[in-house]
Amino acid sequence: MMPVPIARISGSPLDVAAHFAAVDDAAMGAVTSFVGTVRDHDEDAGGAVVVLEYSAHPDAEATLRELAQRALGETPGLVAVSHRVGRLSVGDAAVVIAVATAHRAEAFEVCRTVIETIKQELPVWKRQVEADGTTAWKGLGG
Repeated sequence: MMPVPIARISGSPLDVAAHFAAVDDAAMGAVTSFVGTVRDHDEDAGGAVVVLEYSAHPDAEATLRELAQRALGETPGLVAVSHRVGRLSVGDAAVVIAVATAHRAEAFEVCRTVIETIKQELPVWKRQVEADGTTAWKGLGG
């Protein structure tokens, strides 16, 4: 099995169960996950957030795979990760990560590394829309 069976930029809703299934392996004793959802507020917003509109560079999927492989490094394990693009409402999943390794410490470490490097390095941008129609763009690192 490939160490990164899923690395996807998707315009469709993300399937959490598919990510867990992709890292299901009898040799792995720990599975961790992260699901990032659209929330109704942001510390930089003046009002309620109602929508996030994500867009991605054409190379984003290849970058996502490389980030997942780098996070795994030499650790035997599996990573399934997807980032959504398009218009997302409050509560929609924007990022799904599932990591399986032999032991829990590595699974937690790899999962955290994946989400932190996504936030810093994945060429995906979001346009945040507030209830009053105010918008703001956020990019790499934000």
